[in-house]
Amino acid sequence: MTDDVLIRLENVTKQYGGTEEPAVNNLTLEVLRGEVLVLVGPSGCGKSTTLRLINRLIEPSSGKLFLDGEDVTSINPSLLRRKIGYVIQQVGLFPHRTIAENIATVPKLLGWDKKKIDERVDELLEVVSMDPKTYRERYPKELSGGQAQRVGVARALAADPDVLLMDEPFGAIDPITRDRLQNEFLRLQQDLKKTIVFVTHDIDEAIKMGNRIAILREGSEIAQLDTPEAILADPADEFVENFLGSGAILKSLTLAKIKDLELHQVPVLKAPVMRDKALETLQESDDSTAILLDKDDKPLRWLDQAALNRTSQPIEKSGRPITVDLQPEDTLQDALTVMLQSSTGLAAVTDRKGTYLGCATIESLANLIVSGQGSKN
Repeated sequence: MTDDVLIRLENVTKQYGGTEEPAVNNLTLEVLRGEVLVLVGPSGCGKSTTLRLINRLIEPSSGKLFLDGEDVTSINPSLLRRKIGYVIQQVGLFPHRTIAENIATVPKLLGWDKKKIDERVDELLEVVSMDPKTYRERYPKELSGGQAQRVGVARALAADPDVLLMDEPFGAIDPITRDRLQNEFLRLQQDLKKTIVFVTHDIDEAIKMGNRIAILREGSEIAQLDTPEAILADPADEFVENFLGSGAILKSLTLAKIKDLELHQVPVLKAPVMRDKALETLQESDDSTAILLDKDDKPLRWLDQAALNRTSQPIEKSGRPITVDLQPEDTLQDALTVMLQSSTGLAAVTDRKGTYLGCATIESLANLIVSGQGSKN
């Protein structure tokens, strides 16, 4: 086993009593240090079972598990789990504990002092973009699904484990929130460099989240293990082709980010603005649409000449509101979804503080795909 391998499953089998076929059959798998390895496959292929075997929530029937070169098959499983963060779809927050108390669960078990725990709780709430002053004393029932999932991630990171196991962590959340949480987590991973084993049934999520993907057949047999790019370009067999489905080009949109695009600059109007000045600005441009910003340079509305000519409405209420904006870490698939739903065919892009940066267009997206410049980070 090389220094790059942090986790190794060696000939691991899990056979449940009363069943003919093992849930996991003679699996050998290596997880590289600092990577996101996604286990994906049809229902019943044993991907969640494999995840639970890694931290010994269930015990293997045979085989060995190595963590950083050490055989941990026979050590106390409770000690092993304190080294491994675990995030599940249902989050599993303790309902009668505050958010701070939930996050502090493992540090308390490890005997950290109160000051260190409090500092770590506040640090992690900041990391998952939740203001400690607002959220640390709240209870889980006071959170949205997306917020609860963020707290689940913070709790898993509390003792700074080297390994993070994630079992369908975003599966029970609405699509818009799920996309944002995925993007937020990928941003965090760029800084944290944790070793992550991520389980999903969704091939699009696997392509988006994984540095490598293991596509599993029944019994956790590996059909193909490679980078998303390599799997999309060269599926190993008919099983993998069928699991990928059609539309490889569209799936590849999850591999490139908005930051890879050359943003288009439409005419910009800043509230408050005189109608004549706004019309003049638009008429001098080759674009048929302008964007109205507020005093803090945050996008408010799409404006065209017809909207500006409606003198019965103030400019601040003319045109169409910008209800969704993109950020540089969002994917091209996110951009395409927004553009297809937009009346203008454009998508406003902002930084993390909401400051307007420019627009994504169908043309810029197509140019990036054709040039092949998009890359996964």
